[in-house]
Amino acid sequence: MRATVIYGERDVRLEEVPDPILSTGGDAIVRVVAACVCGSDLWPYRGVQPTDEPHRIGHEFVGIVEEIGADVSTIKVGDFVIAPFYDCDNTCVNCRNGVSTSCLNGGWWGSDDKLGGFADGAQGEKVRVPHADGSLVATPAQPTDAQVPGLLTLADVMGTGHHAAVSAGVTTGSTVVVVGDGAVGLCGIIAAKRLGASRIVAMSRNPERQAVAREFGATDIVEERGDAGVARIREIFDGIGADCVLECVGTKESMEQAIASARPGGMVGYVGVPTGGPIEVRPLFSRNVGLNGGVASVRGYVEELLPEVLSGAINPGRVFDLELPLSEVAEAYAAMDERRAIKVLLRP
Repeated sequence: MRATVIYGERDVRLEEVPDPILSTGGDAIVRVVAACVCGSDLWPYRGVQPTDEPHRIGHEFVGIVEEIGADVSTIKVGDFVIAPFYDCDNTCVNCRNGVSTSCLNGGWWGSDDKLGGFADGAQGEKVRVPHADGSLVATPAQPTDAQVPGLLTLADVMGTGHHAAVSAGVTTGSTVVVVGDGAVGLCGIIAAKRLGASRIVAMSRNPERQAVAREFGATDIVEERGDAGVARIREIFDGIGADCVLECVGTKESMEQAIASARPGGMVGYVGVPTGGPIEVRPLFSRNVGLNGGVASVRGYVEELLPEVLSGAINPGRVFDLELPLSEVAEAYAAMDERRAIKVLLRP
């Protein structure tokens, strides 16, 4: 089959790789219907995270189950399934505690699993899923083609945006600031709105992304950054800042922006993959600002969000503003790297 391999900085290639095979009883083979490029994929692509040797890449996919192991009981051949951006058994103590990204038996796509097999990267034609019953969620029926992009967001960005909002404590009447206008930040706006936020500020300088933010529920746009951005946020929110801030980028600057935008006693929900330097604790301490979040356990949110995607109550699939065949995966990375696309959907 064909799958994406990253070789180094700005060097991704589609190559012929071995077809996946069942090997442990609880696994499944899924034919990928749609995958995508994630903002976090750009860190190795840009060389921020070094690539020591070529390896498979991609961690978001939906598809059709083609084969199942003898021990699989809840997933059937022919099911349309959503896979979270990681593998988990959904039964260990960490999974039961709601932190399935720390599954004691799980792992990551594009790497060897703990059962002696290989979990294929998502940017390919097929994926072997080590814990089919734990990781995969089957839709009630075969979705329409128009529903596929929204379902794909449940593999990562919609669930991650939701995690940011939940971690920040967004509830009915909350005032919210979203730092980051990528797919996760935009989905965070959807999440904040559905949780009852009264006012949502999107920090964005990009007109196209500003339009999507407003479509998703943003009431205000702030283009300023740094001290000027903080001053504008405080001007909007009674001179003190917002109740809840969603940090959806991961740089030192974006985290500092988020912390400074929260009111005294406010909360920052952070989900941006950290790539910057250390964060000073004193600004949190002196203003009683809380910091909560981390890598999002999106598997735990799929069942909650799935009905609203299928009904059209929320439309997170709108973040895909470019669709390309898998054969053009290098262009997909370039488009996101150059901010010509919010998020690129790949069709094998």
